Amino acid sequence: MSELRYRGRGIQTDHILYIRELIAAHPNQSRRSLSRKLCEAWQWRQANGALCDMVCRGLLLMLDRAGQITLPPVVYVRHNPLVNRTRPAPVLIDQTPIESRLCHLQPLDFQQVRRTAEERLFNSLLEEHHYLKYEQPVGEHLKYIVWAQQRPLACLAWSSSARHLGSRDRYIGWNSEARRRNIRFLAYNSRFLILPWVRVPHLASHLLSRMAARISEDWQRVYGHPIYFLETFVDPERFRGTCYRAANWVLLGQTTGRGKQSNSYIPNRSLKEVLGYALTPRFRQLLSEVRE
Repeated sequence: MSELRYRGRGIQTDHILYIRELIAAHPNQSRRSLSRKLCEAWQWRQANGALCDMVCRGLLLMLDRAGQITLPPVVYVRHNPLVNRTRPAPVLIDQTPIESRLCHLQPLDFQQVRRTAEERLFNSLLEEHHYLKYEQPVGEHLKYIVWAQQRPLACLAWSSSARHLGSRDRYIGWNSEARRRNIRFLAYNSRFLILPWVRVPHLASHLLSRMAARISEDWQRVYGHPIYFLETFVDPERFRGTCYRAANWVLLGQTTGRGKQSNSYIPNRSLKEVLGYALTPRFRQLLSEVRE
């Protein structure tokens, strides 16, 4: 049998034999139930203790398609709201201009709104006022609304980082195994919106600095692990990235202009600048460790 790999992991013959025995021992179990049993047997868990159920189901499906195992037939197709997701509806809020000095707006309140009543407002503000609109993140992610005097000023979205990013990987200096194991310790600033009626000098860089001071602790609380490094993309055809540079983010390089699904070396989208920010001086050491 030629070597099989899934998400960078080698799949050995004894792994496949164990899965076959598991399926044979539970002939009436669903694919979901088999996946959870396999996770428990292999102690395959996320940092927050939750089973790696979806990743395991992907592995089982790959082995089934490769003819190495035979999964039971699908007995239930769960409704997937992501297939026909409706766009966030507009939310009416006060759009009176806010033109002030930063010191006059203090204190600012950073509210993490994922899975709260204010998440609908966050989604709507991005949909209405960000040029990329709102997109539902996949994987680990947090959403913030920044308030001042009971009015929203800005929205920031953070999500899991790209698994492969050449300029970032060279800057960190990790190898492929360390990257596979430690990519979860990076967070990607996927959206940053200051509402268009807010005009406050130095607000953007101040918000980035405040976020950098708290995001690792918030991530630890929600997902059970810290963050050591932040990254983002800046489209130089639209922006100069001044606020990131003012907040001490570092230019790491450029993207190749190819998406993760590209099957050629020909750029198919605009080149983006890649900026990064280390949350600890020991980020290279921590990210290069290969933990068992």
